[in-house]
Amino acid sequence: MTDTFIHETAIIDSGAQIGKRTKIWHFCHVMGTAKIGSNCILGQNVFVGSDVNLGNSVKVQNNVSVFEGVVCEDDVFLGPSMVFTNVINPRSFIERKNEYKKTLVKKGATIGANATILCGLTLGKYCFIGAGAVVTKDVKAFALMKGVPAKQYGWVSRSGAILGDDLVCPETGERYKLNGEFLELVTEKLS
Repeated sequence: MTDTFIHETAIIDSGAQIGKRTKIWHFCHVMGTAKIGSNCILGQNVFVGSDVNLGNSVKVQNNVSVFEGVVCEDDVFLGPSMVFTNVINPRSFIERKNEYKKTLVKKGATIGANATILCGLTLGKYCFIGAGAVVTKDVKAFALMKGVPAKQYGWVSRSGAILGDDLVCPETGERYKLNGEFLELVTEKLS
């Protein structure tokens, strides 16, 4: 755990893998089979469950539980108090640990504060889930999702800017194009 910062109140179970320059703040708990990449930040009161895999440069804000079955690729942002589930039909009196469903959050995705992500879904690269949204279906790359249940309200660029009809990022000049119902990056940042 080279160059990491782990607050004295955090609990890191034996066997957990934590990358370089990762910061783990107050009252966090990381289970022993979790893998956390380099340059990650876990805010106050974060739980990282068994077999969870967080890529590099993942930011997990305060009060988030990342349960078993969740994989977050590089550069994912998990907003304050957002929620993952891992069982579709939980009951307190029925053990369903063998029914955990996998959830994949792809590179660069953002999940806003207090959003809820039902289990068994894939959230596409650089998608943006608005605060308080409830995601019940897979999300396309670059999709802007809002509401309960979440619906697509447009597209966002890699930098998170909302794209207009010209599909050009107003912040970076990157150009995108529609390929059927999917958005693709055409050009990198313009100089």
